Amino acid sequence: MDKTEILEWLRDVHHPGKGNKDIVELRMVQDILVLDKHVTVVLAFPKHRDPLAEYIEGSTRATIIRNSPDGTEVEIKTVVEREEKPKNNVNELDLEELDHVKHIIGIASGKGGVGKSTVAVNLAVALARQGYKVGLADADVYGPSVPLMTQTEGALPDVMNENGKEVILPIEKFGVKWMSIGYFAQPGQALIWRGPMACNALKQMLLQIRWEELDYLLIDMPPGTGDIHISLVQDIPMEGAVIVTTPQAVALADVEKGVDMFRNPNINRRIFGLVENMAWFTPAELPENKYYIFGKDGGAQMAKRFSIPMIGQIPIVQSIRECGDQGTPAALSDGPDGKAFMELAEVLSRITESEL
Repeated sequence: MDKTEILEWLRDVHHPGKGNKDIVELRMVQDILVLDKHVTVVLAFPKHRDPLAEYIEGSTRATIIRNSPDGTEVEIKTVVEREEKPKNNVNELDLEELDHVKHIIGIASGKGGVGKSTVAVNLAVALARQGYKVGLADADVYGPSVPLMTQTEGALPDVMNENGKEVILPIEKFGVKWMSIGYFAQPGQALIWRGPMACNALKQMLLQIRWEELDYLLIDMPPGTGDIHISLVQDIPMEGAVIVTTPQAVALADVEKGVDMFRNPNINRRIFGLVENMAWFTPAELPENKYYIFGKDGGAQMAKRFSIPMIGQIPIVQSIRECGDQGTPAALSDGPDGKAFMELAEVLSRITESEL
């Protein structure tokens, strides 16, 4: 590897907010240092902290690792060419853009594969169908799925500069304002981020978005209970969370992890309730039939054990997967799945609105 070769690789890293030009063309690559299998790239950002800086850094790292020999270590450093009131520095972001949001609610799960994102997207659409102003932030930085599930892949949010502060405009569809790190990633690109970088990217994605007035901002949280979750909950004024699970007894330990995290004295966020996804199977041709292929009442037993309400049961219907793959949320339908999401939205809104 040499500087020239690495510089050519970096032409594949594009800046979505600068006409999708590559970082070499934009003269953002200030220096490249190669020492054996250690590569250091210095990226220069003009005037103030770029709102997409975390994405650019992650893309740069991923591009070098993808092209270089196994075992190569990559270090990304950043400099600001001309410092001018760095309002958009991640550590100096304020909560101004969240001032007009009534309820900020996390959608969480103890592990992946339970349909958390499906529930989050459809709950957002169901709330919007009921007349609420809704936004959803896809905080699953390692596996963002909102663009696919809403058929907004390829959409590029606009970036505005207001008095030296850059804000990002969310994508609007189905009556919901959507924001996802997936809008800034190249198709098929894996994001390689360490924990602190991922935390900073999430903060930017939430605090630099022009949400305007919302009744509900749902945050589709990454699966699990790691540092990203703790940082997110501590730095964002999240009112509480909804935990998504499946009926199997083996899911009990994962639900317990999620409950323990939100009830930890250092976090102390309310759990609005448990949603049992894949509660039963309902064939499209027999909408009144219920087949409990993963066991019956597993979610209800978990809710009772942890003293949290069961606020929704979502059936397995083939249309849920088909709608998700096609980018049309099942909550828009009048089938058993659509009705289940509408009922979930009604229960959640009743709980939150009764406490205003």
